[in-house]
Amino acid sequence: MGKLIPKIGLEIHLELNTESKMFCSCPNDSGEIHPNTNICEICTGQPGVLPVVNKKAIEYAIKLAKALNCKINNISYFARKNYFYPDLPKNYQISQYELPLATNGYLEFYLKGEFKKVRIRRIHLEEDTGKLIHYKDYTLVDFNRSGVPLLEIVTEPDIRSSEEAKEFVEELILIIRYLGVSNASPEKGEIRFEANLSVGEEEKLGTKVEIKNIGSIRSLKDAIEYEIKRQMNLLKKGEKIIQETRGFDENKRITYTQRIKEYEQDYRYFPEPDLPLLKLSDDYINNIPLPELPMQKRERYLKEFNLKFKESDILIKNKHLAEFFENVVSEVKYEKDKVKIVYNLLVNDMLGLLMKYNKNFEDIKIAPSDFAELINEYFENKINIKIVKDILEKVVLENKEIRVLLKDKKIILDQGVIEKTVEEAILENPKAIEDFKKGKKEAIQFLIGYIMKKTKGQADINLTKEILIKKLENA
Repeated sequence: MGKLIPKIGLEIHLELNTESKMFCSCPNDSGEIHPNTNICEICTGQPGVLPVVNKKAIEYAIKLAKALNCKINNISYFARKNYFYPDLPKNYQISQYELPLATNGYLEFYLKGEFKKVRIRRIHLEEDTGKLIHYKDYTLVDFNRSGVPLLEIVTEPDIRSSEEAKEFVEELILIIRYLGVSNASPEKGEIRFEANLSVGEEEKLGTKVEIKNIGSIRSLKDAIEYEIKRQMNLLKKGEKIIQETRGFDENKRITYTQRIKEYEQDYRYFPEPDLPLLKLSDDYINNIPLPELPMQKRERYLKEFNLKFKESDILIKNKHLAEFFENVVSEVKYEKDKVKIVYNLLVNDMLGLLMKYNKNFEDIKIAPSDFAELINEYFENKINIKIVKDILEKVVLENKEIRVLLKDKKIILDQGVIEKTVEEAILENPKAIEDFKKGKKEAIQFLIGYIMKKTKGQADINLTKEILIKKLENA
């Protein structure tokens, strides 16, 4: 047996954040906690009702298809996907099959120093099902989610490891959030994953196993890792892989058999008779704009701000943080080489404090203009770096305004004031003076620290050191 290689394709279901559902006017509100509130005759499958396509969902689907370099079809159509399940009120799902909205795209992402590329087979629109709520002796159905616009993204089996799958999904979610078509929060069920995985020799596909309804990126990674090991162990023992659908046990972190795999023909697809062909003109497609996407922003940060890829990535992975950084830089009086100082104060210091105090960047009420003012005061030598960091800590810990904190933190540049403080420090620390005369250089650092404490960190450290050394040499 030759070398066994995993081949992994993903199916990703994304809830779009339109105001209404896919085929009716009911609110699309994933935060609704009261069961069966956002429902009507259409999304609960009542006889004789007619669906109407949500135009905003079409627009969002086109945006993502363009961002993923897909060919967008001028003509596509919806179909009925027939199967019975308690949370599917019509006993069929309106989806797309033979002629989807978009095909033949790709997504590039960065992994361990090199770019990877995964092909996108298709992107299509469909409606979500309801939600089952299980109790010990019975199950209830909540139809609030039934009919919510779903975008399904299907990749080719180009992924070779759980780490590649994780990085691909993280980059995809980032693009989705930059487009604004969904919050794509796994925790809220707004994005769900399925993995089609086979293990075979070289580039040959093995027997495919589908792992369904994976709810988080971590679970996706763990499910793939477990399934790769399971299939490899079976093949090495000379056993066959069964084509089947498996689930992932969140507690045991293993996959398990759910049912023998259905084939596409089992769903008995046929065109939805209540909806016309979806016709999209080139002008309509071309006039749907795209924002600057994450990879484009990384490239711009490299050229414009001279940031490294990893540095840019930290900013860009939080859209709000990246926007904040750019707004600060636009208001800071700086030479180009000082952008790194802005970056370090924001990422290393500010984010470090947020992590220390278990807060999110979005929790802090701070305007980019105020952050820029703080940095400008530092660049103009009106405050020192210790004061900058003290102010940032108070902003994070106490949620105080930078402008208020700056009023009492101006640096002391008055030579007379510093001379007087230096003289006091010399008089109050005779042992340090004696140590200095014995050649102990650390005595100077002790005295500088003492002076900074007396001035609450506001004395200019360079001027303080200069005056102190002169006084000590003449003492």
